[in-house]
Amino acid sequence: MTLLKYWIYRFWSKEEGLGTLEILLIVTVLVGVALLFRGKIFDWVETLLNKSDSNISNF
Repeated sequence: MTLLKYWIYRFWSKEEGLGTLEILLIVTVLVGVALLFRGKIFDWVETLLNKSDSNISNF
């Protein structure tokens, strides 16, 4: 258990590990938000595609 605590502390305190950790946290949050609002995102994209399709047909 002490070895695990030491490894976590060492990983957290290293400068180059923080960039990776920050990116990982941002990606995790973005995936969570995308999964949470999946239905609304699909509806929004479908609406955009339908509008662009009708505008292209009128062109």
